[in-house]
Amino acid sequence: MGRIFNFSAGPATLPLEVLEQARDEMIDWQGRGVSVMEVSHRGKAFIKVAEQAEADVRELLGVPDDYAVLFLQGGATQQFALIPMNLSGPEQVVDYLVTGQWSKKASAEAKASRKVNIVADGAAGNYTDVPARASWKLSPGAAYLHYCPNETIGGLEFHEVPDVGPVPLVADMSSTILSRPVDVRKFGMIYAGAQKNIGPAGLVLMIVRRDLLERVPETVPPILRYASQAKEGSMLNTPPTYSWYIAGLVFQWLKRQGGLARIAEVNRRKAEKLYRAIDGSGYYRNPVAPAHRSWMNVPFTLPDAALDATFLAEATAAGLAELKGHRSVGGMRASIYNAMPEAGVDALAAFMADFARRHG
Repeated sequence: MGRIFNFSAGPATLPLEVLEQARDEMIDWQGRGVSVMEVSHRGKAFIKVAEQAEADVRELLGVPDDYAVLFLQGGATQQFALIPMNLSGPEQVVDYLVTGQWSKKASAEAKASRKVNIVADGAAGNYTDVPARASWKLSPGAAYLHYCPNETIGGLEFHEVPDVGPVPLVADMSSTILSRPVDVRKFGMIYAGAQKNIGPAGLVLMIVRRDLLERVPETVPPILRYASQAKEGSMLNTPPTYSWYIAGLVFQWLKRQGGLARIAEVNRRKAEKLYRAIDGSGYYRNPVAPAHRSWMNVPFTLPDAALDATFLAEATAAGLAELKGHRSVGGMRASIYNAMPEAGVDALAAFMADFARRHG
């Protein structure tokens, strides 16, 4: 079987060039007679990989020197617990804006250790729109405000960075990182699980303003402190070396594509094509407010849910895989991250039109 178009929300499709390079280097990396997975993370060869990956992501995102870049294990969900422990004291209030399932989970995890104020919650609208800015109830002196710029499950996205004044903004960018340029200085912290736009699962990329690293209370064990990891170059303990290596290859692939400004043009075009296929069909429907539709995750429903299984079976047979929507939303979801070629979106749009003609 040849390569299919994989619309999985994560772990997601990776650039073919990256997979081919990893395949070619799997057994004999750099002529060393071993795999990159078999060398010491503290050896000069892997240190060079780690340093290049950091340099490349700093270049791609324009990360200033007063921000640390960390490559950690545990994924983004583990950070839901570690962020409040590292960035606030036990008596401080932390603000959370809830616009979908991931920001909801993040706020719930933070409640285990901190006083959480829910700034606003879009549950009443089934997380299809962002609550009006005038309705947000910010806490005076909050340690930070956490939000999720792109909700993977519901397909809701912020296309502008919220203005919350001097309060540090913490962003879970797991499903939107590296999809377009971003002004890092507007954030106190950006973090992202790797398995959507960076590489294999198990790695989390974290970009954090260095002054915030000093907030960690002494009661937090050193192994759980971001400051400790920053001091040791993310090697306080053995990191997920293979995921880090693949991430580095993805960063280099992004640079070959022309960087984030160029990849943003492609991502915008892919999203616009798919939304046109939905809106112009008279058959499919996307529930998200148009101003907040995601570039990365596009949910859509059929007029009759009884046809969902038929749609999925026919799509899979056509080489269009992993289109089933999340169980909390239903319907379909096409995740069109950086590595999804434009041809994949074209193929999906053509299939959708054909299916609508046959079943509409």
